[in-house]
Amino acid sequence: MFPKEQGYFFPAEWHPHIATWITFPHNDHSWQEEKLGQMYPEYFALIKAISQGEQVRINVNSEELKAFVESQLPVYGIDSAKIEFNIQPTNDAWCRDHGPAFLVKEGCSDRLLVDWEYNAWGGKYPPFSDDNALPQTIASRLQLDFVSPGIIMEGGSVDFNGASTVLTSRSCLLNPNRNPHLTQDQIEAYLCHYYGVSQVLWVSDGIVGDDTDGHIDDTVRFVNANTVIAMVEPNEQDENHAVLAANLAELKQMTLLDGSPLQIVEIPMPDAVVIDGFRAPGSYANFYICNAAVLVPIFDCPQDSVALAILRKLFTDRPVIGLSAREIIWGQGSFHCLTQQEPAPCV
Repeated sequence: MFPKEQGYFFPAEWHPHIATWITFPHNDHSWQEEKLGQMYPEYFALIKAISQGEQVRINVNSEELKAFVESQLPVYGIDSAKIEFNIQPTNDAWCRDHGPAFLVKEGCSDRLLVDWEYNAWGGKYPPFSDDNALPQTIASRLQLDFVSPGIIMEGGSVDFNGASTVLTSRSCLLNPNRNPHLTQDQIEAYLCHYYGVSQVLWVSDGIVGDDTDGHIDDTVRFVNANTVIAMVEPNEQDENHAVLAANLAELKQMTLLDGSPLQIVEIPMPDAVVIDGFRAPGSYANFYICNAAVLVPIFDCPQDSVALAILRKLFTDRPVIGLSAREIIWGQGSFHCLTQQEPAPCV
């Protein structure tokens, strides 16, 4: 039986967490050695903020890396009791995409882990075999059952409202570098069977600088069961203007399972984040909802305060905190890309 048939589903990110999983970065594709040191203060600030309300479970590549992280916890004022380590070979830092997907079941203490295949966004950054192996090793560590659908899927390519709807993008999931043997209808079937949803909503594309081929977590995010924030670019001369306008037009035509229209709140993009001549995919949509707060990447521009004010009106059950991501974004991802929540059982 598929997970959906057993009553399992992927909960919304605001569902209570037991922990957040991250994969600690080392000298890999995403940050050259000198950039790695520059982004550590932002990275540890992220860990500290998450740890205020839940455990942070860190995949570390080696005993040496574990010792380094432990040495830095007091430097950044992080309570070591809130940190756990999983020593396991890793390739890269983007746990949202290579980490496990945890499913829950109403009225039940059981959880189930989905072990999707992972190919580093269409084979762009080999090797990726260690990252692809992580979900099964985490299932073993936590003594959880897992299912392996056998197709490529990344956590950043999907966003959930916790009420049987998932958002995704054609540019990513229909890209021939992922699952060229599958049609859109077949991919929708996998999403429904293994994430426990009944409705798949599609937008067209992603933003400039996003090497994932258009992950949804840089453009459109659920903030409650019937409301999304949609990134927009008011400057018509900007490369992101047309694609985000097209996505917005598509969102306005969407209805939810009960037939009601999708509620849409627009947020302006930050100023272009250009580092060493490269435009990084800076976006306020890459926030992470943890138990203690909504953690929003900010980029030292006027739109930061606008985005935070909008999100504070939408999230009234926990603080909305802006944290600098100007160094992290050089790796072409931000807070949501780096994290994967482990939800509490639905009991």
